Amino acid sequence: MAAMTSVIEGKPDVVRTTVTVLFAGGHLLIEDVPGVGKTMLAKTLAKSIDATVRRIQFTPDLLPSDVTGVSIFNQDARRFEFRPGAIFANVVVGDEINRASPKTQSALLESMEERQVTVDGTTYTLQAPFIVMATQNPIEMEGTYPLPEAQRDRFMARISMGYPSPGAELDLLESHGASSPLDGLTAVTDADTINRVVQAVAHVHASPAVRQYIVDLVARSRSTSALRLGASPRAALHLLRASRAYAALEGRDHVIPDDVQVLAGPVLAHRLMPSSETQLARRTTADVVTDLLRQVPVPPAAR
Repeated sequence: MAAMTSVIEGKPDVVRTTVTVLFAGGHLLIEDVPGVGKTMLAKTLAKSIDATVRRIQFTPDLLPSDVTGVSIFNQDARRFEFRPGAIFANVVVGDEINRASPKTQSALLESMEERQVTVDGTTYTLQAPFIVMATQNPIEMEGTYPLPEAQRDRFMARISMGYPSPGAELDLLESHGASSPLDGLTAVTDADTINRVVQAVAHVHASPAVRQYIVDLVARSRSTSALRLGASPRAALHLLRASRAYAALEGRDHVIPDDVQVLAGPVLAHRLMPSSETQLARRTTADVVTDLLRQVPVPPAAR
């Protein structure tokens, strides 16, 4: 986080959420207006880890085989050989993911959920750790294809960079004005270490009361009139995993309700579909998540 903060200035909460998703073994969707550092955040995380990194620039003419790979016939060996696509990396940076066609977007579904790719009937396992960090611009909609619900549900969290404060923007001009701070960034960890962290985080204790709290939040999202589509069981699982990673980052070996509340917005909001009444009232799904946190009773922070 210290290495990333040296490049992404004035956004400690964004950096913490990014590292939380990495340690929880999830994928991250970065959604915001142009020029606020979405791609820079993804590249900063990638360069902080001594691991394989691939960047995919999603465009309307990008083919599914460009992402997953393709089998090519070898004339000398008289057999087909598999040429891996850009998805075969530890950190995959998907730039402007909503500019690719739905067919190409769907090429990510299997890899994001099952950590594998199937081409021509043969399944290839992706190397761990594996994280997809995708960016998209919610403002400029010309030539874009909105992510389907199934795709959004596979992202553990969605974050927005937001504009920097005047002080942070002044520092930005000073540090980024002459050269990119990415040039001086060196890796502070490696893939094996991240793997061990992910395995350790999975054993952080979550009490029955905390797990019930997560289930109650998700269940309430399915029954409220403010939403057309509530959170899925996958959303509950992702919220638990993210809460465990956040607790570990805070130096605890157990999850408390505060961890769930901090992450409820980033983990749940992008999966929900607002009702027409909510849209007419100009309320976002993040506002609805805030309401749910107020409505669902908080359990005691017992271990």
